Amino acid sequence: MKSRRIGFLAFGLTIAGVLYAFQMPFREYAGQEYNDFPLPADYKDKAEFVFGRLMYPQGTWGIFGWLYRFDWREGRSAWTNDYPRADRHFVLALRRLTRLETRSVEQPVSPDDGDDIYNWPFLYCAGPDQWNMTDAEMAKVRDYLARGGFLLGDDFWGEEDWYYFQRNMTKLLPGRPIVEIESSDPIFHTVFDLDQRYQVSGQWSLRGMPYLNGGRDPHWRAIYDDKGRIEVAVLFNHDTGDSWEWADDPSYPERYSALGIRTGVNYVVYSMTH
Repeated sequence: MKSRRIGFLAFGLTIAGVLYAFQMPFREYAGQEYNDFPLPADYKDKAEFVFGRLMYPQGTWGIFGWLYRFDWREGRSAWTNDYPRADRHFVLALRRLTRLETRSVEQPVSPDDGDDIYNWPFLYCAGPDQWNMTDAEMAKVRDYLARGGFLLGDDFWGEEDWYYFQRNMTKLLPGRPIVEIESSDPIFHTVFDLDQRYQVSGQWSLRGMPYLNGGRDPHWRAIYDDKGRIEVAVLFNHDTGDSWEWADDPSYPERYSALGIRTGVNYVVYSMTH
């Protein structure tokens, strides 16, 4: 099994190396919380894997609806939640916990940038219930997934957010059910065995309530393609982005970062090997 995993990973890295030649250069936007987070000294260095973050136009609903007034193409909207601090902390973990040669900075990826989305095999999406994409943008993301892309949605809470997320997924992948991931699924065992899972709460929970919008019960859900590969993974009633963002803060519970980082590592390696 181990040699098979190594073979898959080597193949994935080969593909990543090919894609690098066509990727747009690094770019940075104003974040919802950060406008001056320092760049690592090696941010221009080439790498085999880059953490992609999906950009999207947002609606007026959900916990980030107030950010609608900002132009999503210039940052500060829902897609920038926890950006870029969460991304840069997480890629440090990827470097330390895997053999992926990972770039030290993330890449915001827009479905409007021609064919660029196809050059990024893994995309993280904060607040996937917030999408207000055009039909053309939805079609681009749908085609990206059909070609083997992987999307991880995170940080949305409660029945109202789930309603909007389901509405978006019905438009994106009509007829495909959203299901709970079985504990035996490879995504929970690519690097770490994630048999003991629990809700990952955000830094805001230090003020009291460990969940938002009534989202008491954590879920690990997914949409599978016709071959049984997860193409959309869903961390619902979790704030995994915060678990990366605040991993270096002594006041933030280590148990949240421990599971959040391991979950992210597994999902990235899964995306590169399946």
